[in-house]
Amino acid sequence: MKARDARAEIMPYRDGPLVVRGSFVLLDEDGREIDPGRRTVALCRCGASSNKPFCDGSHAKIGFNDGK
Repeated sequence: MKARDARAEIMPYRDGPLVVRGSFVLLDEDGREIDPGRRTVALCRCGASSNKPFCDGSHAKIGFNDGK
C-alpha cells in the first residue's frame, strides 16, 4: 500500500455530496461501524437522502445549495 492510499480524501461537491475516497472508517451516531462496501462513498449533505448517510441524488431534486 502506498502512503497516499493510507489516508482518506474528502471532497465536497458543489451543491452536492461529500465524496470520501481511500482508507476510512464510517461510524453511526452510536459509534458502530457502517460497512460501505467500497473505498469511495458519497455522503449526503442536503438531508433529503432516503439512504442516509449516503447520497441518493436528492440534492438535485430539491435544489440544494451549499451557500458557496
